[in-house]
Amino acid sequence: MTFEAPPLAKTVAALPAFVPFVGPLAIERQLGRRFDLRLGANESAWGVSPKARAAMERSLRDCAWYGDPENYELREALAFRHRVSPANILVASGIDDVLGLIVRCFVDSGDAVVTSQGTYPTFVYHAQGYGAVVHRVPYDGDRVDLSRLAETACRQHARIVYLANPDNPSGTWRSATELLEFAEALPRRAVLLLDEAYSDFAPPEALPAIDVGQPRVVRCRTFSKAHGLAGLRIGYAVAHSETVAALDRIRLHFGVNRVAQAGALASLGDERFVSAVIADVARGVEHYGRLAHRVGLRPVPSATNFVAMDVGDREAASRLTAALLERGVFVRRATEPPMDQWIRVTVGLPEQRAAFESVIGGLLSEAGEGEAAWSTSAPTGKAQR
Repeated sequence: MTFEAPPLAKTVAALPAFVPFVGPLAIERQLGRRFDLRLGANESAWGVSPKARAAMERSLRDCAWYGDPENYELREALAFRHRVSPANILVASGIDDVLGLIVRCFVDSGDAVVTSQGTYPTFVYHAQGYGAVVHRVPYDGDRVDLSRLAETACRQHARIVYLANPDNPSGTWRSATELLEFAEALPRRAVLLLDEAYSDFAPPEALPAIDVGQPRVVRCRTFSKAHGLAGLRIGYAVAHSETVAALDRIRLHFGVNRVAQAGALASLGDERFVSAVIADVARGVEHYGRLAHRVGLRPVPSATNFVAMDVGDREAASRLTAALLERGVFVRRATEPPMDQWIRVTVGLPEQRAAFESVIGGLLSEAGEGEAAWSTSAPTGKAQR
């Protein structure tokens, strides 16, 4: 008996074959070897808090049992941290999960959403997956263009405006004052979706005070960066209680596992560890800035745990990325201008930073001075995504 494949939903059938990222493990499989320096995914080289590790090990004893679908203890702790009610906290399996829930909650097929061209791509992935029409606004130099985002949102009657602050992949940021003015300029029906994945590294002036009385703003945070829990997938949103209640109708209630819950709660209480990570990352950002200048690149100002380095043009950046990859160093290069002429390097431990400096310095000395180092490197290949 022959069976025909069932037809896909129209929205899914129309989607391009696209995933937001090719992961580090997938690239290693393509290469047939492991990286010597994994500096492309903005993971924490400091690992997890000892208190979080102990809590997670204890939680493994009960991993045959489901975790708490209400994330009660973690929501209580986060509410205390942000001086809001637990009713203002949604816990999910990473910010990526929150982005999908927000799109599903507020967008009907054919609705417009607005974001920056080349910013963190997972929002667009979800928006297209639910049938939204995505409008992208070019950057203003190396920063998001708030005025054009607001103008486009008003013209297109956008339901969601996505903004990463600090931004990924640039690392730059907008001030709290600018963001408040930006929010006021958006359409009345628009949700401002603020992705604050790198908020732990940002200066205070980059983060507006949390106001859960404002129903049009959703703030997203994560335990993936300073807390080192990227592999456990846990993040949260802070929003108006009615928004959280609406999201609660559609979230996967057992989507956050009990090990992640235990680790996040314990890490939240280990401020000394997290503060030490943040301080060392700041030193690493300064180190990378000096290094970039020394090898003829322009460092982009960063309030994150990575530094984007402007190589000068797209082809040179592509060659440099490939040359680094041949030498076992994984960094990222975006595909949209102006970021397509940058490499983005995660801040590692001091010894990792020294190793990266040695590799990129070696490339420079092999070929002479300046951009000539990248012009003689390996050609662009599939593995250097």
